[in-house]
Amino acid sequence: MENNNEVLLRVEHLCQYFKMGRKELKAVDDVSFEVKKGEVFGLVGESGCGKTTTGRSIIKLYDITSGDIYFKGQRICAGTRSYRDAIAAAKKAFRSEAKALRASAKEDPAKAEEVVAQIAEKRKALQAVIDENKRKIASANYDHKNCDRAYAATLLEELKGEYAPKFAAAEGDEEALKKLRGEYRKKCAVARKTKLITRIQMIFQDPIASLNPRMTVREIVSEGLVINGIRDKAYIDEKVYEMLELVGLVREHAGRYPHEFSGGQRQRIGIARSVIMRPDMIIADEPISALDVSIQAQVINLLNDLREKLGLTILFIAHDLSVVKYFSDRIGVMYFGKMVELASSDEIFAHPLHPYTRSLLSAIPLPDPHYEKQRTRITYNPIAEHDYSTDKPSLREVCPGHFVYCNDAEEQKYRSELGL
Repeated sequence: MENNNEVLLRVEHLCQYFKMGRKELKAVDDVSFEVKKGEVFGLVGESGCGKTTTGRSIIKLYDITSGDIYFKGQRICAGTRSYRDAIAAAKKAFRSEAKALRASAKEDPAKAEEVVAQIAEKRKALQAVIDENKRKIASANYDHKNCDRAYAATLLEELKGEYAPKFAAAEGDEEALKKLRGEYRKKCAVARKTKLITRIQMIFQDPIASLNPRMTVREIVSEGLVINGIRDKAYIDEKVYEMLELVGLVREHAGRYPHEFSGGQRQRIGIARSVIMRPDMIIADEPISALDVSIQAQVINLLNDLREKLGLTILFIAHDLSVVKYFSDRIGVMYFGKMVELASSDEIFAHPLHPYTRSLLSAIPLPDPHYEKQRTRITYNPIAEHDYSTDKPSLREVCPGHFVYCNDAEEQKYRSELGL
């Protein structure tokens, strides 16, 4: 990976809750991380821990409950639940304090005027909290709805700046000006339809469920270009053929339907569909879990090649830690909707601190019968491992670049383990 500290994606306090009747499922609960440009960020954890939900929330397949997601410095997702909760908590606190003050005024009538003044002061403070959070809600809703429009406006400005000197240079040559105007109009038409979120593409877990069985490979792969306003059929066909060859398929495959391919070939079609948009980032949601071991290696190597050729940034979601170590620069470990550990892949494997990370690492099999006989599985039991009754946990930087979800006592323990 190139040494690049530019943050491409920033996720702050992401919460994604789903209603289940009267109850609520906290699929992702207060998750924060950054993905730097050009790196592969691995997201691991057992099935149901919230990895896929995190990926789907980033790409706006879900409207997030609360938190903020920034892509290329612009807020693309914003939830309002935390602001609404803050308003409700402030109102509840005001009612409780006002009730206590009124009760004290009844006991001592001489304090009545003072109590009225105090309640008025607290009501004023409450209104300030309400106004501030309402402003944040309005800002979040605006950014969520208008980020694509702002991005399209930026692209149009860039095109204007790019073509202004070209028009000036071609002044007097009607033929050249006509050609330039035609190019400019076509690019402007595409720029107006381009959305910021399309700079992130997703490779889905199940290669057959994510491909439309009634569309040919040509239609599937080119769909993004068509939606973006490109109408030149010759250009579209050429791009489709280029992408198919890039992912290890051939031109003849363009006219076939998804059911005519093997699992590995279908996954390659899914990769071609995402790469044709020339995205800045790809979210690979367990792209190899439904494939045979030999095909898994081919798809991982293909993603590695594409990363080098196209300069891709990849959020790689998986539950196989050995694959993630081979492929990722940094790893985030999730458990029950929480990010429990985050560090570089070498650091995670050399110094796993959270008990759940140690449990995952102990489950990795090695092709060595002598080692396998001695390998002991570590079972993670959160109730036995942690006591969060008084000392509450949070995601903390135990050493530079190594974050662990822990409380004060555990932080001291982990620091002593590392010799800090």
